[in-house]
Amino acid sequence: MEQARSRRAESSAETGPAASGTRAVRVPHQLHAADQLHAADEVRAADELHAADEVRERAGATGATRGEHTHSESPIPHPCVRQDAATAGSVAQDGRPVVQRASVRGQILDALRTALVAGELTPGEVYSAPALADRFGVSATPVREAMQQLALEGAVEVVPNRGFRVVVRGARELAELAEIRALIEVPVMLRLARSVPAERWAELRPLAEATIRAASSGCRATYAESDRAFHRAVLALAGNEQLLRIADDLHRRAQWPLVEAPVSRGRADLLADAAEHTALLDALAAQDLTVVQSLVREHFAGAS
Repeated sequence: MEQARSRRAESSAETGPAASGTRAVRVPHQLHAADQLHAADEVRAADELHAADEVRERAGATGATRGEHTHSESPIPHPCVRQDAATAGSVAQDGRPVVQRASVRGQILDALRTALVAGELTPGEVYSAPALADRFGVSATPVREAMQQLALEGAVEVVPNRGFRVVVRGARELAELAEIRALIEVPVMLRLARSVPAERWAELRPLAEATIRAASSGCRATYAESDRAFHRAVLALAGNEQLLRIADDLHRRAQWPLVEAPVSRGRADLLADAAEHTALLDALAAQDLTVVQSLVREHFAGAS
């Protein structure tokens, strides 16, 4: 009998989970409620990560079959390094920006906007979502969603079965944007000059000085972000949220590069533009309406 039990044990060992290559896992008979929830969470997390990996692999393969890969396109150069801590991002050892899992689509959208303003997305060139996804180390889905948002904003246009083409812009469009911005913001600036006390304008001087530091870096994308922050702070004193949204959208569109010279504005041009912010604050504090109107119109006309 002892020998029979021994043979049955050996047979069970040969045909059990260990023999089939699957590691045997000891499961306790009972778990406390908290332990059960924790275990379930771990299983769900593992399943989600596995599903994400599968989606990424399928996205790359599907994009290739749809012809979304434009093999002749040039990879996007690494954006210029931002100097301010608020906008600084992590960079992996291979030079690719590290995208955090939280709000991936939003981070990709910000990165694409930065590349667009910096002239790293060439007007007229087609970029595929899988190729851009490889550059950021993410799946093609958040990149495609971000590019679709840029299409709604007018920065790119969809090219079926290929990807997204950066819109070609000319000097006329830039002049039209400057005219619209002046029509909207000049009256607001004049009203603020009459009603806002001088000490409130003094509170905005750190933002004006920040634009000068950003211009000193010579990085067009860094300056663009600082420039918009200053203008938003000025217009925020009007207390009109819809105005802020419309003005910021027009401002962002005005910062897209021209096809003739995507990165024409150098450090000297950026510094001259930034100096106008300080001059504008001085005129607003002094309630000099003539100078305010002149500065705002010239500032918009010179933005590119």
